[in-house]
Amino acid sequence: MEKKVDSTSDFFDKDKVINDEQKIILVTGGAGFIGSNFIRYLVQNYPNFKVINFDKLTYAGNLNNLITIEDNKNYVFFKGDVVDPKDVKTAFEQFSPDYVVHFAAESHVDKSLINPDIFLQTNVLGTQILLNYSREHKVQNFVQISTDEVYGSISNDLNVNEDARLEPNNPYSASKASADLLLRVAYQTYGQRINIIRACNNFGPYQFPEKLVPVIIHNALNKLDIPVYGDGKNIREWIHVDDHCRAIDVIMQTGKSGETYNVGTGNKWRNIDLVEHILNKLDVNSNLISYVLDRQGHDIRYSVDSSKIRNELGWKPQIDFEEGLNQIIAWYSNHMDWVEEITTGKYMSYYNDIYKPRLMETQ
Repeated sequence: MEKKVDSTSDFFDKDKVINDEQKIILVTGGAGFIGSNFIRYLVQNYPNFKVINFDKLTYAGNLNNLITIEDNKNYVFFKGDVVDPKDVKTAFEQFSPDYVVHFAAESHVDKSLINPDIFLQTNVLGTQILLNYSREHKVQNFVQISTDEVYGSISNDLNVNEDARLEPNNPYSASKASADLLLRVAYQTYGQRINIIRACNNFGPYQFPEKLVPVIIHNALNKLDIPVYGDGKNIREWIHVDDHCRAIDVIMQTGKSGETYNVGTGNKWRNIDLVEHILNKLDVNSNLISYVLDRQGHDIRYSVDSSKIRNELGWKPQIDFEEGLNQIIAWYSNHMDWVEEITTGKYMSYYNDIYKPRLMETQ
C-alpha cells in the first residue's frame, strides 16, 4: 500500500512558504524514480500547485509511476527533451513556470563508462538550455538535483560539507559537477536564483531495478544471483526518497539563493553488509551473492555533512532506516507486476497506449 507523505509543516514556518497561492512547478525528469516521488509528494501536499512533468521517457522514465495522480487537474505531462531547445521553449511559453526542479539526467555510472557522450549532452548541455529559458522567463528559483558523487571518494574520518572540492571520478559524476558549476555561473554572473542539492543514495518505491536495493530485493525474491562489485566493502550513505522529497521542498521554498545543500542521514553501510541485511530480512540464503569484477574508478566511500540544511532550514530525516527498508521490501514484494513490466520492457508502451490517444482526442 502506497504511503502518503506527511506535510512539510514540521520543518519550516508556513508564513514563509509559497503554498498560500497557486504556483507552477516545472519538474524535469518527473517520470523517473526520485522525480515521480517528488511529483506525487507535491500533488498530495499542495493542492494549489500546478505541476508540469517534463520528461523524454528514456528507459528510466516510467509513467506507470504516476498512475495514482495522472488524472489530477493540477498535474500535466509534457513529453520533451531538455537537450532540444524547441521542446524547452515550448514548455516555458505554454506553462510559464514559477519554479524549476531539475531531475532530468542520465544517471547510471556503468552506462557513463561505456558511453560518456550522452551524459555530457543531457546533464551538461540540457542544464544550460534550461537555465537559459529560466532566465528569460524570470523563474523564481531553479533547483538542481545533483549528487554526493561530485565530491569523489571520501576518507574514513571525514564528512564533506558544501565547500569541499569537487573531485568526480566517473563520467556521470563529472557531468553532474559540470552542471553544478553552470548553476554557479547563472547565479554569480546573471543573478539567477538557484539552489543545488547533493543527496546521498536514495531508496524507495518505483526505483528502476538496476540500482542496488531493488536489485537485491527482486533477485532474492526470485532466487537469482545478486551481483556485488569487487569485495563489497564500498560504503554508501542511504536516505528514504520521501525524506529527500521533503528536503527538496524545503530548499525550493526557503533555501537561500545561490546556496548548495547536502542532504544526508548518517546511515552508512558497506554494500555487502546491506545485501546480507536485506537477505536476512527476507530469510534468503546468502549463497545467492555473486562477486563480480569491480567497476572502473569505483569510489570507496561517500559521506556528506548535512548540518547546513538541518541548522539553517530546519530539515531532518523522519523515516527510520529499518522502518523504511521494511516498507520498501514490502512494496516490491507487493508490486512484482510493476517490476515485471520493467524487466520485459512493457512499461515503455504506456505513453503510446494511454497518452497518445488522449492527446488525439483533445486535438
